[in-house]
Amino acid sequence: MLAPFSQTALQTALGLASGSVVGFSLGIVGGGGSVLAVPLLVYVVGVPSPHVAIGTSAVAVAVNAAANLAQHARSGVVQWRCALVFAAAGVVGALIGSTVGKMVDGQRLLALFAGVMIVISGVMLKRRSVKGRAGVQLDRENLPKLLTIGLLTGCLSGFFGIGGGFLIVPGLMLATGMPILNAVGSSLVAVTVFGLTTAANYSVSGLVDWRLAGIFVAGGVLGGIAGAAAARALASRRGALSVVFAGVIFCVALYVLFRSLAKLLA
Repeated sequence: MLAPFSQTALQTALGLASGSVVGFSLGIVGGGGSVLAVPLLVYVVGVPSPHVAIGTSAVAVAVNAAANLAQHARSGVVQWRCALVFAAAGVVGALIGSTVGKMVDGQRLLALFAGVMIVISGVMLKRRSVKGRAGVQLDRENLPKLLTIGLLTGCLSGFFGIGGGFLIVPGLMLATGMPILNAVGSSLVAVTVFGLTTAANYSVSGLVDWRLAGIFVAGGVLGGIAGAAAARALASRRGALSVVFAGVIFCVALYVLFRSLAKLLA
């Protein structure tokens, strides 16, 4: 077992602040948890081991996603049946993706993944004026789409070791036609499940700093409350939440692209 990462007052404060950023991202757009958490833990908080950062972030993201899910559920925007079907298919995909990911050069595909995220941000901007169908229910028409897109999203999530929120939200919208606010809330079901699966894997190997995870979660709960409130406020303004979502995806895509190209050229 690894020794706990030593905490200082400054690092504790940075952990709380970083957790708040992750929680806010999950609350407002349903994604960005893992993509943001690992760099924050390594470069801001100062966790020396990337593997411990990944394991710890998985715990924090799963718990923060669950807390944000509760916020959205109280608002009545979570489409539970659609979300659970999507998440179940995604878990199968995540197992496949993580297995394949161990055998493939991830840096080259990370660059490709960043390109896909940029395309998704463009599509979201183009469709920002589309309201979607409120009150979507699981039926024979969207079930095959939810299973197929959920499986594919899980594969990508497992391969790249991310929560997949940036893929889940547009995936749910594509499969069911639900409004983006419903997709953001519903996506957190899958983000929670994916995060718990990853966290369990890393925990067995002793790659989780539980104290730091607790600090990160505490900050994430506070940030999540603010993020969920911001999501509801933006949803009332036509297309505003889609613009924010697309902007966050684009910024994260540029970061992923920069990091992957830097490693390829090193």
